[in-house]
Parts: sequence; C-alpha cells; structure tokens
Amino acid sequence: MSATTIARQCTLCEAHCGILVTVSGDQVTRIEGNPQDVLSKGYICPKATAMGGLHHDPDRLRTPVRRVGSSFEPIGWDEAFREIGQRLRQVRRAYGNSAIGMYLGNPAAHSSSVLYAGMLRTALLTRNFFSASSIDQFPQEFVAWRMFGSNVLMPVTDIDRTDRLVILGANPAVSNGSVTTMPNAKQRIRDVRRRGGKVVVIDPRRTETARLADQHVAVAPGGDVYLLLAMLHVLVAEDLCDDRMIHASSSGWEQLRALVAEASPEQMAAYAGVEADTIRGLAREHAAAASAVLYARIGVCQQVTGTLTHWLVNTINAVTGNLDRAGGQMFATPPIDVPRYGKYLPMAYGAWTDRSGTYKSFRSELPVAALAEDILAEGPGRIRAMITYAGNPVLSTPQRGRLGAALDSLDFYVAVDMYVTETTRHADIILPPISPLEREDVNILFPVFSVRNNLRFDARVFEPPSDGLEDWQIMARLITEVVPLPARRFTARVLNGVFDRVSPVRIASLGVAAGPYGVLRRGRKGLTVAKARAAAGGIDLGPLQSRLRSLLGTKDRKVHLAPEDFVAAARAVLADAREGKALTTPADEYDLKLIGRRHLRSNNSWLHNVPSMVKGRDRCTALMHPDDAAARELRDGEPVTVRSRTGSIVVPLEVSDDIRAGTVAIPHGWGHQEPGVGWTVAASLPGANVNLLHDPALTDTFSGTSAVNNTWVTVTRAAVDSEERGGVSEREPAPTV
Repeated sequence: MSATTIARQCTLCEAHCGILVTVSGDQVTRIEGNPQDVLSKGYICPKATAMGGLHHDPDRLRTPVRRVGSSFEPIGWDEAFREIGQRLRQVRRAYGNSAIGMYLGNPAAHSSSVLYAGMLRTALLTRNFFSASSIDQFPQEFVAWRMFGSNVLMPVTDIDRTDRLVILGANPAVSNGSVTTMPNAKQRIRDVRRRGGKVVVIDPRRTETARLADQHVAVAPGGDVYLLLAMLHVLVAEDLCDDRMIHASSSGWEQLRALVAEASPEQMAAYAGVEADTIRGLAREHAAAASAVLYARIGVCQQVTGTLTHWLVNTINAVTGNLDRAGGQMFATPPIDVPRYGKYLPMAYGAWTDRSGTYKSFRSELPVAALAEDILAEGPGRIRAMITYAGNPVLSTPQRGRLGAALDSLDFYVAVDMYVTETTRHADIILPPISPLEREDVNILFPVFSVRNNLRFDARVFEPPSDGLEDWQIMARLITEVVPLPARRFTARVLNGVFDRVSPVRIASLGVAAGPYGVLRRGRKGLTVAKARAAAGGIDLGPLQSRLRSLLGTKDRKVHLAPEDFVAAARAVLADAREGKALTTPADEYDLKLIGRRHLRSNNSWLHNVPSMVKGRDRCTALMHPDDAAARELRDGEPVTVRSRTGSIVVPLEVSDDIRAGTVAIPHGWGHQEPGVGWTVAASLPGANVNLLHDPALTDTFSGTSAVNNTWVTVTRAAVDSEERGGVSEREPAPTV
C-alpha cells in the first residue's frame, strides 16, 4: 500500500509547529517536522508525534454517549441534540438564562471552532461563563486593557531581534512560548547568545530554559513583584529611562516615580530573595542594551500579584524604550487584524459578580474559582445546567475537590469532548468531535501572538467518518437548540442549513481577504486562504512592525504607565512587606512555597493516555532542594505527604539542587485514578491532583485568576498505607464506562 504525506500543523500547543504526517491506508506511520514551515522550520517537540496516538486511541469517543444509570451508552446525533435542547430550554424557562453555565477549555482556542463557541456563549445569554483563561493569562489581558486600552494587546516578545532577553516565570524551552508563539524556542534562545546578546532567566527553579541562559536568578516564589519594583527604582534613580518616549507617548510618569522612590534594591532584596547588587545589575544592563525585553508568563500570572507583576514587566520595557520597538515588546500584524479592532470589544469589568459578590466579571466572564460554589450554593441565581467544551476543570482548576459533586448535582450537564475525563464522567450526554487529523482549519488566534507575521493552513489528513461532526458543527447545532425559534421543527432545519454553509474556514477566508494583506486591499497579489492552502509551509508575512500608536484604545491615546488602582495595590504590597507580611514570608507551620512545573511530553491534563508520552520514570513528583530534604530526613524517591490548609496528596520525592531552597515544585494535570475515567493508560499511572492543595479563594487581586503559585505547604514522610496516596479525596460515586 502506497504512503501519502500531508503537510499541516501540530495543534496540541500554541506553537502549532509545521509537521509532515505520513499515512498508509488508515494508519499514521510517521510524523516529522516540516522544513518548509515558515515559523517552525522543521522543528517539532515530542508532543507532535502524539497526534497519531490521539487519532488511533481506542479510548477516544467516536459517537455521542448518554448516561444510563451508572454507565454510558451510544446515542444518535439527532436524538442527542433533541434531548439537549429540551433539557436546556426547560432549565432556562424554570430558572432564567443564567441558570445555564458554560466552561471553555484552552484546546478550544487551538482551532477556529472557537468562533462558534463564542456564538454559543452569546446565544446562551448567561452571565455564568467561565474559561481556562482565569487560570492562565487573565492578568496579562487585564494589564493590556488598562495600559493600552484593549485586552488583545498583550505584547509579543521580539525574540528574533533582541540583544537581551530576560524571562520571568516562563519555560519556553518546554512550552515553545505562550502569548508569544515561538516554535523551537531553544534555538531562538541560542541565537540570541550567538549574535552576542545575553539571556537571563528569573525563576525559583533552574528550568530547561535556565540551563540555556547566561544567567539564572533564583528569585523567591512570589518575590518577582519586589524585584521588579527595585529594578524600576534603579532605572528612575540613576536616570536610565527613555525620557523622550515617556513624555511623548505615555502618562503617569510622576506617579510611577513616587511609587518606586522607597523600593530600593537594598530594601527589596530580602523580600525578593535576590541580592541588591544582582537587582542593580539587571536594571542597568536592561537599560544599556541596544534592545532588551522582559518576557513573563504563567508562573507569575498564577500569583496574587499576577496583574501587578505583568504591569511592572510592561512598564520596565516601556520606560527603557523597548515597547513597540524591534527587539523589545511588539504587536503582530496578523492576516485577520484582531489587534486593530480589539479596543472595541466590551470588557464588562465589574458589570456583574459571582453570587457571593467576591469576583468581578472581566471580558464578560467570571473567574473559574467561583464555579463550584455557584453550582452548589442554594438560593437564587444557582447554576442548574452546564456545558463544557474541551475542558477538564475537575482536574485542572482549584475547587477543593468539590467540582465533581457539583456537576453531579446539576439538573443537566452536556460535555463536548473526545474522552470520558475526570470532568465529563459526570455528564448526562457527551458529544465527541472528530480527530484533529480529520479536519482542515485556519487558526485565527495564534498569529496575533506570533514572533513573526504568517498565515498557515491546516490540511486534513483523513476524511472524517460520515457520521462524525467537527467541533464547530457541534457548537452550531447547540446554538440552534438554545436560541428562541418559532415553529422550531421547521426553522431549526433552516438555521442548521445556514450554519452548514458558513464554516470557520469560510469565515477566516473572508477575514483574510479583508485583512491588511488581503486581496480586497492589495488586489490580485493580495493574500488569500487558497494561497496559504497551496503553500506547503504557509506564507511568511515578515517581521513584526512598530504599530502601537494605531492600536491604542485608551481615551488619551497614550500608554498608561501608572493606573491609579495598580499604584495603590503596589503601595499596599510594600506596606505589608515592611510590617513582616511579605508574600515570600512562610505562613505559620507551612514553610515551603509550592510552585508548578511543566514537562515536554505533557500538556495540562491530557496526552497522558498516549503511551509514548508517559513511558519512563514518574513525572508527577515533588521536586525539593537537598537542604530541605536533609532537614526533614527525607530521601530521594520515597513517598511524601504534601499538605496545605486545603488538602493533602502523596507523591514521590525528587531531590535536586535545580530548585531554590524553601520551594517545592509539583506538575499539574495528574491524578487520573478517579473511578469511571475513560483513559485506560492514564488511569493506570501514578500521580496526584496538585489542585487539591490550592485554595480557590486565593486569587490575583484584580482578575480573579487562581493563584496556584502562592500556596504554602509542608512536606513529610508518607505512611506506606496512607489513604492520601494518589491525592484521592472524598467525592460522589462516579459512573463506569
């Protein structure tokens, strides 16, 4: 049987590396990097090779299933949609629009189907919308909105042209960049050094990225905000700022100067866990470099000071003249120019809150930290039905182990997912989309955050089964079921017929044609999706260009360096530190700060069912410094109990000097031993759910993002017969599949 090779992208992470998928008959026989890809240039990480395993996985659902008692049975698509529509409309009639909640997981953003997910969200007319963004990048979006007037304007790190790269709370050697899409980040980092530049990593752990750098600064977990305030102090006190840029295009300079006046390196060093001379050196070298950029990501997002930290990162880049400048922070010009129109998107900040009044809406959604309580708490406004799409919040978000029981308490729950997961096992109906290799696509989101402007097309590897539906088709059918329609039996067929003709690829084609490179602006030589489809590695649209002035959405058309509430919050953080309540000071008997970590072969709570991704040694371990292990008389490899105020888990200990003393690191996304989970391989693995340790009430002050890098814990030797092994907590009985 002859083999065929198809060029497309791996869609498992933001990098979307170009791949060549070789198939023989109905089998994937090889996946390798595509050297013609304009962004990844032949690079792939091990995750890309898992796409074949995902496609062929016998545990992947191929048809809808419905709960019958304690198990699931197959159900036809039409019957499934009819039942879903009837049940959701019944809930809405009885309790109102916001009695239906929706959760969107981050894999949804990896395809243009996210457009239809947004339409479904609108059709529901609910205030109870949640997404993985509030355990991911909300602080970055919030800061972009307050500083630049649009949450879309999260700056991209121009890594390919910088002379100085400083990385905080990010590990691009593993992630290949996030909110800065940079495939083959390892090589890009090496290239910074090769052309005479310098790379610095600020992180409590000597990460895979830190091993590539010129300098590793082992900041105390949570100490980033003190370090950045001290860097700003040096820049201001030593007159190292770009006065021309500051006075021409920004506001709030005097307020910023006043804030950092008493945040000298000598004062901040103890709180940051970094020597004063090191902080001074970081500031001076940043100002002296021909081009420089601070890049921060999820490690500092997931802190109570996530918003403040990202504000200070952007501010340091701005006052040193490295905002909207080659080699600094820049903004892409994608084929569909989302940044240009982002300022018109409503943020609805504080327009409503969760039922407790604790969390404000932002980007017209609520933080996921409120989800379990808003389902379980009796009274008006309670969520009675849920839709989840491509998300596993039971495992991936802090909920005190209560979300499983909360989902079981719902009147109705429908999940759109390829698997029976820790979350979807609680569903009444699961609707599985076809495999990523069975669909074609044009991603419209990640070019907004790419280190180089580009357009790439995702070709279909396999023809989808005749009874299979793509994600967007499922979303479209759900929209038809929830929107009010007269004479539903007739009008629903008409509406479905309209949706069938308006695929996301067609929508993207129109957007590209009308975009900055498109045929509607540039004539016959302009860009089209058809041209991208014909290019085996996509189309390169050139380096990032200075364009912030045309994108700013602030009323005065200036960069806001010192939003009043940011300054006030920073003053409070400083005042607390001076009173002995620094964010890096151990709390009571809890003496180790817990942080997260990623692995190259893992992706949040999935890929653990692909054997090639999980072979080898255990990866769900507690990483601890030798001094901390010795003080507790703990040995490498033995099981330990990690305990917080919220819960406890048992995992093996991994002793290494790659982590700062006083810190322990455990990866998230593990703990698949829940009864009824449909992942055969994943369920057989060791590991525990680290989110059982995190208090959902601990969040970023402004955005409500779960502050999972702010948890204080203790670590002790585990009893051999410990009931905590695996991190299983009390939950309602789960169905079997």
